[in-house]
Amino acid sequence: MGPVNRLVERWIPSSLVFTIVLTFVVAALCLLLTPAGPADVVTGWGEGLSGLLSFITQMALVLMLGHILASTGPIRRLLAALGGVPRTPTAAYLFVFVVAALASLVTWGLGLVVGGLLAREVAAQARERGVVLHFPMLVAAGFAGFVVWHMGYSGSGPLTAATPDSFLAESLGGRTVPVTETTFSGWNIAAAAATIVVVAGALTLVAPRDADRIVELQVDAREGALVEDPVVETPADRLDASRIPTTLVGLLLATYLVMHFAGGGSLTLDIVNWSFLALILLLTRSPHELIGLTQQAASHVGEILLQFPLYAGILGMMTTTGLVAVLSEAFVAISTPQTFGLLAFLSAGLVNFFVPSGGGQFAVQGPIMLSAGAELGVDPAVTIMAVSYGDQWTNMIQPFWAIPLLAIAGLKMRDILGYTTVVLLASGLVFGATLLLVSL
Repeated sequence: MGPVNRLVERWIPSSLVFTIVLTFVVAALCLLLTPAGPADVVTGWGEGLSGLLSFITQMALVLMLGHILASTGPIRRLLAALGGVPRTPTAAYLFVFVVAALASLVTWGLGLVVGGLLAREVAAQARERGVVLHFPMLVAAGFAGFVVWHMGYSGSGPLTAATPDSFLAESLGGRTVPVTETTFSGWNIAAAAATIVVVAGALTLVAPRDADRIVELQVDAREGALVEDPVVETPADRLDASRIPTTLVGLLLATYLVMHFAGGGSLTLDIVNWSFLALILLLTRSPHELIGLTQQAASHVGEILLQFPLYAGILGMMTTTGLVAVLSEAFVAISTPQTFGLLAFLSAGLVNFFVPSGGGQFAVQGPIMLSAGAELGVDPAVTIMAVSYGDQWTNMIQPFWAIPLLAIAGLKMRDILGYTTVVLLASGLVFGATLLLVSL
């Protein structure tokens, strides 16, 4: 791991600079691989900047609400209890990874936040007990759990395919693909379990054992997340410090969610956000605490909000010039029904590196791959999960989604990228083998 880490530390810039460089790389590819001219590329980029504003709001809420939820008293106490479970360095790395993976399978926003907070909690408690842990490795293990998110409950691709009249409906011949054939299929569940096992083994192999290379947690920031009780002097202060206002709204929102699902409503990003908000309202002690936790969480969302329009611009360039179609069809041209799933996965992994948004990527690439798969007679469930696997796969070397976790941990992407590259290789073997086997 030493040479990889040295290479990463020397050459990988901040995630914002990475995004800016990527913008010009994509522009160059558009000029080289498509008929578009410079004016077309600039126009596509400029018009694309605002193309994901609704999605940006949803993503910002997922991250902010996930952070607030993980910082509420009951969840912090749960994390504190979990932080004392592992007693050895290897057990600590694997424990953080497995918990983050399970949380990511529930919903990706929670997985990201829990991975960072649990890594910090485990590191702090280990230091108190005199157990030496490599903190960057611990944080990398937390982020590694994100490698299975699109196989789980909040996977945007399978959820979109299961939704009537979605943007995938035309490519699916007007029908839907139920999640029982994708997310909850036996082969996808088996692949998720195998991925966790294989990645856990890879993390065990690369965990640092040389004391000279270990970097411990420097600052215990756990107490910084606590919101002090307000000074109560007036009736307004008593209202701010009361549990009643937040509890009443939380119960109202919980009632709506029950009615939504009882009426046959589906799980969407909005419903995920309102579920988070309902739990937050019911778990926080007062509006004062909720305001304080929101202020802390907002600081972890700002950098993502700045980068999202730039990625939207990249998506705009790739869409208007046809670069996505060029990249996807290049893989399809060499496919057979047996190899299509694997090549669709590799294609999605490449596209995800430029457009690191599961929903955004499916909007652009999903119809192309489903149509191509249909021509070859490939089960649409295989195509959907192939794109899903590719989307989650290259997140391990794409710094975008690591931002909130790194902000919580106080690290940079280059501190963990050597380890997450190993996760990329290990998980890729499972994803590729799964798609080959299910296509036989």
